[in-house]
Amino acid sequence: MMKRKEFMLGAIAGLTFAAAATAGGVIDWPSAQADPVAGVSGRLAPSAGGGLAFAPPQGAPLSFADIFEQVAPAVVQIDVKTRVAGGGQRFIQIPGLGPVPVPVPEGEEGAEDEGTTALGAGSGFFIAANGFIVTNNHVVADATEITVKLADGRELEARLVGRDEDTDLAVIKVEGTDFPFVNFEETAQPRVGDWVIAVGNPFGLGGTATAGIVSAKGRGEVDNATPYTDYLQIDAAINRGNSGGPTFDIYGRVIGVNSAIYSPTGGSVGIGFAIPAAIAKPITDRLMRGEAIERGYLGVEIANLDPYREAMGLPAGTRGALVNSVTPGGPAARGGLQAGDVVVSLNGQPVVSSSDLTRRVGQASAGDNLRLELLRDGRRQTLTVRSGTRPSRADLEAGRTVDEDADEAAPSRAGVAVAGITVAPMTPALRAQYEVPASVNGLVVTQAGRGDAQGFQPGYVISRAGNRAVTTVAEFQAAVAAARTAGQDSLFLMVWTSRGNVPLAYELPDPE
Repeated sequence: MMKRKEFMLGAIAGLTFAAAATAGGVIDWPSAQADPVAGVSGRLAPSAGGGLAFAPPQGAPLSFADIFEQVAPAVVQIDVKTRVAGGGQRFIQIPGLGPVPVPVPEGEEGAEDEGTTALGAGSGFFIAANGFIVTNNHVVADATEITVKLADGRELEARLVGRDEDTDLAVIKVEGTDFPFVNFEETAQPRVGDWVIAVGNPFGLGGTATAGIVSAKGRGEVDNATPYTDYLQIDAAINRGNSGGPTFDIYGRVIGVNSAIYSPTGGSVGIGFAIPAAIAKPITDRLMRGEAIERGYLGVEIANLDPYREAMGLPAGTRGALVNSVTPGGPAARGGLQAGDVVVSLNGQPVVSSSDLTRRVGQASAGDNLRLELLRDGRRQTLTVRSGTRPSRADLEAGRTVDEDADEAAPSRAGVAVAGITVAPMTPALRAQYEVPASVNGLVVTQAGRGDAQGFQPGYVISRAGNRAVTTVAEFQAAVAAARTAGQDSLFLMVWTSRGNVPLAYELPDPE
């Protein structure tokens, strides 16, 4: 039956094409004298009137044309010159695959100008009549020049007003008044299955609309670079150059900002991600007012509890966030939080996942007291931690904090020297820099120091020290201290290299 339907569709399509190719206006079907269709004769008179045999379901438009005509004037193309060539990768967490590199849907790759300047293109949209435009941070980050092309063909220079790396949002502004603009829709939350329209500048083509549906909600863990965003997943095609463009509902309201795609090819395969309006609006409002985006900070690396619950002997249904490591000198370290703790509530409210804890801590202000209920060694404890201010992404990726109240010196950009080897906790940036597989975790060697005599090189990963896995500097320091206390001259290390794991009896240098 399937083949039968396919044949019929092909035959009808072929007949329509042939008629259209020869007729200058109305398409005439074959007359009754030339093998008429059984039971039909004369001119066919199709009508889109009252009794549609295949009417769309309630809420579905016959066409998106009217909506597009109304909202398209507010959508702009953004051309940028940047100091660093784009076309990079972002890592998103795909269930079953771990962190995988994906292209960001923008047109950063372009001809280089004057040796160090790259040309790029993205999308954006007016959010106010006086020239404020919303786009993605990664479209305008490091831009030396920003040019906005309007739907009416005008080109205007723009300036950066503000940006927020952690949600991948930015606001730019052009001079002028009475620009057509659109509004964020925060209250009418889209549902999975609702229609969406993405408008933007794919591959530099400009003024392009695609339609689809909301495929999923709450994709909060697909991109580690934006921990405060629960993405909408949509199947309306978005490609390079669509970054920063709006996602509309069928009423022409902005329900999202196109930000990323998952694609093995670099083009749309129907999996795109948009920043929801409920997240985008308060951030862009603050940026428009010239405010800096500051968030609360604990200084921990955390993971979802689910994969480890059974192995930890916790009851089924226990939810929370597992503390993988604690930043030395950070707020959590001063408050007594330890690696291996499971945070189950924050200020009396249950913590359901690592992303839930991240976002709720981010809502705190520096100096706020955070009451954490946690599980440690099978027992419940309560700690109070005074929130710090979240450092910039560059500082976090370098493994350092900028907490002015820290009791201990924060790790330097190169890491911390332990027993003659300089190491730093694993970060997405270090994993990408040294091409460390997603399955490998531990401490990244950033400088060999005295360890170069035993073959250490930057990019090696120490996964075990003694008989324990190590993911933090403190754990490695503890393993070294234990070996020395026991009178050992060497410490067993399992070291990942590009050629595989290498066991090593590392000769400990004399303590300094």
